[in-house]
Parts: sequence; structure tokens; C-alpha cells
Amino acid sequence: MMNTMTTQTTVAIAVPLEAEFVERIRAVDPSVTVLYEPELLPPERFPADHSGDPDFRRTPEQEERYWAMLNSAQVLYGFPNESPAGLARIAGSNPHLEWIQAMAAGAGGAVKASGLDARTLQKFKVTTSAGVHALPLAEFAALGILNGFKRSAELAQDQAARIWPELRTPTRLVSGSRLVITGLGEIGLETARIARALGMTVSGTKRTVEPIDGIEEVADNAGLAGLLATADAVVNTLPGTPHTEKLFNRAVFAAMKPGTVFVNVGRGTVVDEEALLDALGNGQVSYACLDVFAVEPLPRDSPLWNHPRVMVSPHTSALSAAENRLISERFCTNLRTFLDGGELPHLVDTVHFY
Repeated sequence: MMNTMTTQTTVAIAVPLEAEFVERIRAVDPSVTVLYEPELLPPERFPADHSGDPDFRRTPEQEERYWAMLNSAQVLYGFPNESPAGLARIAGSNPHLEWIQAMAAGAGGAVKASGLDARTLQKFKVTTSAGVHALPLAEFAALGILNGFKRSAELAQDQAARIWPELRTPTRLVSGSRLVITGLGEIGLETARIARALGMTVSGTKRTVEPIDGIEEVADNAGLAGLLATADAVVNTLPGTPHTEKLFNRAVFAAMKPGTVFVNVGRGTVVDEEALLDALGNGQVSYACLDVFAVEPLPRDSPLWNHPRVMVSPHTSALSAAENRLISERFCTNLRTFLDGGELPHLVDTVHFY
């Protein structure tokens, strides 16, 4: 829909957001009315806590005001209550809705979980925050690679036991090593940039195979095993879709060089965790740095928790103190595009849900 400068556009802030960033949204254009009632939003427990305090409860009157506010807007900043159920409800109650800006990079999962049918999903657009988290995720991936190459897990164990080994064990050089990145999107390319700065040679996978500057070889998933044969480290950035489910299975881990360092900052469902544990056991994988898991929170009885060569991160590596600023800046840019009748970037794919 083409929006002209004389048409009033109402934006409702559905999730916690600092007032200064709300004001930046208001400043995008005089035609924009921003609805923001902080008393209707749960307080943040930490920076970029989009869900807010789980103990927060609105009074019945506040609940009515919250939904009346959201139902009066053409544009939403965040899913209602930051939940698939909230998305499903607003889709059925707001006939004016044209666009929702999701907080997550992988918002396709929430859209799928909402249970909305394809016809309903054609009535409005959902944009993700893909790319906003690229730098913190890429830095975390670099941490994982360095941890694996520099034996940080073994060092921590020796320190805890106050062991000063008689025979010193050498570490591996990152510079001159080879990295494979599954998923050469914004996160993958940012990871590649940092890896090249460390002296690594980078190859990777992409659904559409095409040359990419700075990437030695690009393949699709069918060519992944060939890339892994010479890789020293692997970083997964792929989203969770039916096409990526357990992509890293026993055959793929077996295709790796012995001693490969494995990092996952994509989605946990991309990895067969039993196969990963076997690969750690037989030495195909020397170290695994994992921010995501097939089931989250990671079950307390998972052997990954106390594995001596695994780092468990509770799906927090994308978080940074700058996240709200970065997402609101992205939204302001997108809002300008929306007002000008342009094509919004980073739309959720309602077929593959990423």
C-alpha cells in the first residue's frame, strides 16, 4: 500500500522500549502518530528484554487499553506480549494491520507457532531484526573458534584443579586455518569478516550458489561434506526450518577432519545433538561452543551441560546493551521505506518461516 505524506500512520509500541527510542520513531515523519503507554508494558529485567518481567500483570482495564491501542494501529513495534499467541490474536482483531516489526532475527519460528494460515499471513507483513544481531553473534563465534584453538576448556579445568602440567601442550594457530560457515547471510558474512581478520580462509554454504567477495568457495547443503573435509572450524548460522532440521547429522560430522572446532549460533534444531556427542567422543569434534539447542531451556539431564569440551551459552550471544537502539534504528529506516511505499527488507518467509 502506498502511504502519502498526508496520510496519518499510527504506530503502536507493543513491547518494552526506552522513551528515547520511542521519540526517535516519532521523529521519522510528522504523519506518524506513535502510541506508547509504558505502564501497559512489562518492565525490562535487562537490556533488550523484549518480553519483560514475567510476573507483570495488567489489570482488566489495562488489558483492554493495551489491546485497544494495538488494534488502532497500522504498524506494530513488536509482537503483542512478544508471543505467537499475541500475534495470532492481533491478526484476528486488527483489520487495519499492515506491518509488524519483530524483535527477533529468527521471527519466522514465532510466526509459524502462531498457527496463522497462509491467507491471513498475506494480509500484513512481518519484518525481522535480521542483521541487527550479526556483530555480537559473529564476535561470539570468534570466541568459540579461539576457545577451541587455544584450549580454554582444558586450561579452566587445570586451573580449577591447580594443575601445572609438566609437559606443556601447544595450542593451534587460527591464522592460516580454514573455516566453513553454514549460512552466508548477514551473520555468516560478519563472521567471515572477523575470521579473515584473524587470518582464516573462509568457505561456506548458501541456498543460491554464487561467488561472494572474500569467500573462497560457496556451495549448497549438498556440497557441505566436501567443504568440511579440509575445514579446521565450522560455524553454523542457519535458521531452523524443515530444510535444515538435523543438517548436522552423523554423516556430516563424519565428513569433518578429526579435531574440528564446532560453533552453533544459528538454531539448535540444525544439529543432531546425539551425533554431536558421538563426534565429541570419537574426536571428529575437538570442542563445541553452543548458544542454541534443540530444546530450550537445555534440559537439566542433557550431557552437554557437563561435557568437558563443550561451552553452553543460554541463547544469549546475540544480546548486547546496544540491541534496543539498533532495532529501533532499523525500524526507523524501515518506517521511512514504508511511508514512501518502498519494499520492506527482511520479510519473514511464510513458506519456510525464517
